[in-house]
Amino acid sequence: MRKILSLIAVFTAAISLQAQTYNVEDLLRADRRLAAGNEGHYRFEAPALTPSPKGYTPFYIGHYGRHGSRYSWTPNTYTVIKTVLDAADKAGALNEVGKKFYEEYNDFYMTPFINAGDLSALGWEQQHKIAEITVANFPEIFAKGGKVLARASTSQRAIVSMNGFTVGLQKAAPKVDITANSLHTNMIVCNPPGAPKEMQERYAGDFKIPGGESPADLRLRKYDYDEVLGHIFNSTELFEEIGGKSNFVGTLYNFWAGYRNYCDDERFEHLFTPEQAVHGWEVDNYSNFISQSRDRFNNIPLLRDIINCAQEAIETGEYAAHFRFGHDTVLNAFVPLLNLNGCGYVPETADEVKYWFQNFNCPMASNVQFVLYRSKKNPEILFKVVWNGIEATIPQLEPVEGPYYRWTDFVAWAEKIYAEHPQVPVPQMPRWN
Repeated sequence: MRKILSLIAVFTAAISLQAQTYNVEDLLRADRRLAAGNEGHYRFEAPALTPSPKGYTPFYIGHYGRHGSRYSWTPNTYTVIKTVLDAADKAGALNEVGKKFYEEYNDFYMTPFINAGDLSALGWEQQHKIAEITVANFPEIFAKGGKVLARASTSQRAIVSMNGFTVGLQKAAPKVDITANSLHTNMIVCNPPGAPKEMQERYAGDFKIPGGESPADLRLRKYDYDEVLGHIFNSTELFEEIGGKSNFVGTLYNFWAGYRNYCDDERFEHLFTPEQAVHGWEVDNYSNFISQSRDRFNNIPLLRDIINCAQEAIETGEYAAHFRFGHDTVLNAFVPLLNLNGCGYVPETADEVKYWFQNFNCPMASNVQFVLYRSKKNPEILFKVVWNGIEATIPQLEPVEGPYYRWTDFVAWAEKIYAEHPQVPVPQMPRWN
C-alpha cells in the first residue's frame, strides 16, 4: 500500500506537466461539437482497445452510464427564450438575424418544450449501440450466458436508457439472463444526491474553490454579453426588465449546446461564433466543476457498490455484469473521485480548471466500465477502466501493463478513501411553521 501511495505524487506531477502541453481552447475551435460540453451527444470514435496481458481473459463488467440524449432537462430553457423573443419582437428590438431566428424558433420550440427532460430517439439508439459495442469488445464475458443485473434511477430518461441498452445487449448476447429494475432503493447507487431522505448518505471531504472565484465571477470575465446579444438584437435595453443579460445568454448557450440531441440539422449554429462558444463552454465547464466535482466523496456508495458487485463476481462467478444508469451529476463527480486521467486534481485558479476537468467527457450516454480479467495460471485479478470506450489511466495506481491494474491495489486504495472520508450526518432541511 505504501508503494501505491508514494506513486500518487509522481504520477500527479507527470500529469501536471502533460496538462499544460496542449490548449483545450484549440481543441474546441477545431471541433465545435466539444463546446457543447455536458449537453453534447455521445461520440462513437474510440480507438481500438489494448490487448489483454498474456493469459488473461475478461470475465466481468461493472458499468455506470449516464442516460442518453434528451431534450433540455427543464422547460425553462425554452420558455425563457420564447419570452425574450416575444418581448423583443413587440419592441422592435430584433435585427434581421433575430427576426429569422424568432420565426424558426416559433416553429420549432413546442415539441422540445412539451418533451423537456425526456429521452430523445437518439438517446435510445446510443444506448442500444453502446451495448452492442460492449459485447463486441468483450465477447468472452457474454458468450456462455450468465446473469446480468441492470438498475436505473427513477428518472424516465434513465429507465428508457436502460431499456435501449438491455435490448441491444440481449440482441448481441442472446444467452445472457437479464434482470432490470428501477427501484427507489437503487437511488443511493444510481443517483446518490437524489436518494430517498431515509437512505441518503454524506461523507466528509474538503473542497477548495480555485482562487475563490465563483462561476458568476468567471462569467463576468469571459463573456461579452453585448457582443453575443448584438448578433440577434439591435437594442438590449429591454433586458433590464426581463431577467437580465446574464440569464438569457446562459439559457441561450444551454439551448444551443443541446438542440442537436433531438434535431438532425444544425439550423441554430449561427447563434454563437466559435470564440463565443469557447467562452460559453469554459464558464459552463467551471460551473459543473464547482457544483459536481466537489460532490465526489458523496459518491462513495457507488464506489462501494461497484467493488462489492465485482467481488461477488470474482468469488461466485454468478454475474457477468452489473449495469447502472443515472445522470451527469453523478458521473461528473464519480470520475474525479476515481481520479481518472488525473481529473480529480483541484487546481489553484479557475483558469486552470479546463486543463484537468472537461465536461465534454461526460456527454449524453457517457459511461465508465470496470472490466475484470483473470488467468488460469495467475491468481492475480487485473482490471482496466474504459471511459466512453477509451482506456483510462488511474494515476494513483501502478499499472501492471498498459492500462491494466491489479484489482487488489484498487480495493486497497478504495479502503483508504473510506477511512479518510467517513460518513457524516446528513444536513437537515429547516422546518417552516
